Amino acid sequence: MQITLPARLYGCPEAWARERVGVFGRSWLFVGHESEARDPGDWIAADIAGHRLFMVRGKDGALRAFHNVCRHRAGPLVQGAAGHCDGELVCVYHGWRYALDGRLRAATDFGAAEGFDPRVFGLLGLRLETWRGLVFVNLDPEARPLKDHIARLDALLTERGLEMAAPALRRSHALACDWKVYAENYLEGYHIGAVHPVLAEELGSAEYRVRVDGDLVVQEAVGASDGPQAGVWGWLWPNLGINVYRDGAMIERMTPVGPGRTRLDYLFLHDVGEAALTDALAASDRLTAEDAGICEAVQANLSAGAYDTGVLSPRHEAAVAWFQSRLAEVHG
Repeated sequence: MQITLPARLYGCPEAWARERVGVFGRSWLFVGHESEARDPGDWIAADIAGHRLFMVRGKDGALRAFHNVCRHRAGPLVQGAAGHCDGELVCVYHGWRYALDGRLRAATDFGAAEGFDPRVFGLLGLRLETWRGLVFVNLDPEARPLKDHIARLDALLTERGLEMAAPALRRSHALACDWKVYAENYLEGYHIGAVHPVLAEELGSAEYRVRVDGDLVVQEAVGASDGPQAGVWGWLWPNLGINVYRDGAMIERMTPVGPGRTRLDYLFLHDVGEAALTDALAASDRLTAEDAGICEAVQANLSAGAYDTGVLSPRHEAAVAWFQSRLAEVHG
């Protein structure tokens, strides 16, 4: 019998601090699509579990990733979710200027300082790798390559003949629940009948299967090969849904923003017409609202003090058990 993680780990500042380092400080984190930073000086930023990151297209055409922190007194280099800089990155606090490859070009009006060597005060870089146009960064210099982390999903998409479309738009939703509550909800289909009536009707008699394969959780509606649910629903450790269909894809990052608070960051990739995208957005909004409602109610109950631990279904919640087992290693 699999017992759940204790309720105290959901929304707890100490648990948040451990997960920032032990989960998000050691994993491949999705930032964006490479075409969103198409030209030199284009940048995309992300704040994931308090790690403030950005990627920027260099003058040589290469994408590079850095911590969004000036080496002087920790001012930000970029502000917002995306933008463009003309040839260099300038700290908004004191105006230190950096080349697009991270080198410090000028400690603006800093004055003479004994022992100060600008060559050792470049931006703090991160590992950056891409897969099918999607850009990931990693804070851990010893982490295994992205291609190994994502190999099973890549093989599955190749087997099904599925491709990644071009980016169409982004959307975000704020949730009053811990990121783990939402991730666990995503990792099981046990709740579909009760929470998602329209989706349950679309699935009909199809068998809903969930299986764990390395760092990947695959969810499929077996028997729905020609309907709106055809394709592959993949979830990649630690917080990324990659849902690929015949007519497009939806990338869903479950972004922790603090203890008990989550932001869903969606990137829709579609090469089809406006009508198909409109339908996809409507379905996404409906499912998100349904999931948000139940996840926020669960978080309220986890925080209320009556519930400590529960039990997981071996039939429906094997992926939740796997997820919680990995987190238990982080929390000791």
